[in-house]
Amino acid sequence: MRDLIVTENITLDGVAEATEDWFQVHDAGAGTSDLLAVTQQHSAAADAFLVGRDTFEAMRGFWPQQADDETGITKYLNEVQKYVVSSTLQDPGWEPTTVLRGCDEIAAVKEQPGKDIVSTGSIRLVQELAERKLVDEYRLFVYPVTAGHGRRLFTEASELRRFTLAETRQFTSGVVLLRYRAK
Repeated sequence: MRDLIVTENITLDGVAEATEDWFQVHDAGAGTSDLLAVTQQHSAAADAFLVGRDTFEAMRGFWPQQADDETGITKYLNEVQKYVVSSTLQDPGWEPTTVLRGCDEIAAVKEQPGKDIVSTGSIRLVQELAERKLVDEYRLFVYPVTAGHGRRLFTEASELRRFTLAETRQFTSGVVLLRYRAK
């Protein structure tokens, strides 16, 4: 069975919604090459990318047009098998993409042979995946800022769940990676 990995950039106060430019590292002189290297390692371990329709459409409108991206993100996103959960999307217009009509279909994707399935952004989708206990691991990149407002990864209605710490890693920018495995 494939692991479903949720990767999110979050603030110290738990905001995952990128309504402002908080996820950019603004510390003068702070490098991000170590952060990029870990992101590339995570991408290499995954052969599927799962998002909701809103995130998919935003990414589809941006990433395929990036011609001078030296990070490898554009290449990865253009080539990886994408799954978008949507009841309305007909033609994804960004291959290779499979439209899933609901979260019930995700369990079947997890049963297929392959590497990790990564979901990022898509807060509503991730919250539903958590409720259904489909998430195997959370990779939280905690940025050294507070936003004070915005949607959080876990809602107040979330039930108590316990996780096992798999890794902590600090980057030169002050960002900290917290990896937690579902029990």
